[in-house]
Amino acid sequence: MNNFSIVIPVFNEAKNIVILVEEIFNSLKNIQDDYQLILIDDASTDNTLNLISNLDYLYLKKIITISNKKNLGQSFSIIKGINQSLYKTIVTLDGDGQNNPKDIPNLLNYYFSNEDIFLVGGIRKKRKDSLVKILSSRIANYIRMTVLQDNCIDTGCSLKVFDKNIFLKFPSFDGIHRFLPALYSGYEKKTHFIDVDHRPRIYGYSKYGTYGRLIRGIRDLIKVAKIIKKFKSNRD
Repeated sequence: MNNFSIVIPVFNEAKNIVILVEEIFNSLKNIQDDYQLILIDDASTDNTLNLISNLDYLYLKKIITISNKKNLGQSFSIIKGINQSLYKTIVTLDGDGQNNPKDIPNLLNYYFSNEDIFLVGGIRKKRKDSLVKILSSRIANYIRMTVLQDNCIDTGCSLKVFDKNIFLKFPSFDGIHRFLPALYSGYEKKTHFIDVDHRPRIYGYSKYGTYGRLIRGIRDLIKVAKIIKKFKSNRD
C-alpha cells in the first residue's frame, strides 16, 4: 500500500494552520491509502499549539501533535517529525499556507508510479513573495546548482515527497531541509521536479531574514558538499 506521513513544522501560525489542515484533508479526500498528519509546534508564542492539539478529534485522530519545549528551527522540527512518523514515505510542506495542498496528490502519484524515484520536489511557479526574496532565492539556487549539480532550480520549495529510509541516512544539521535534492542526488538516488502552485501569505510574516539566510546558506553549502564527498569516497 502507498501509505504516507505528512510532516509540517509550525511556528506562530495560529491564523493559518487550521485553514491549512482543512485544505490538506479536502485535497486527500479521494486518497484510498492510509496517511497521517504530523504537526510539530516549534515553541510558538501564540495560540498555535492549543489549536493543533484539538484538531485530531475533527479528523478521526489522523493528526499527531509534537510540541518542542524550545525553538529548534525548521530542520530539526522536520527531523523530529520524521523520526516519529509511521510510514516510509514522507510529504513535507510549510505551515504558512503558501504551498497549495491541492498539489500533494500530483506529487504522490508521480512518486508512487516511479519506483526508481526517491524524491519528488515542487517547483514554485509565479512565486507570491517580495522581489528581494525572489531575487535572493534565484541567486542562491544558481550558486547551489553550480556547486552541487543537483538539477533543482527551486530547492527552497518545502512541498516534497521523499523516501524516509534514505533521509535517515543523512547526517542531521540545521538547514538540511533546503538541501534534500542535492543530498538525494549525491547519494545516487534519482529525483524529479514538478511545477506547483504558490500563494501569497495571508497572515503572519516570514520567520527568517535574507541576509541571515545567505550566510547560513553558504555555510550549509560547504557542509553538504563535504557530506556528499565523504559518501562517495566511502562507497569507492
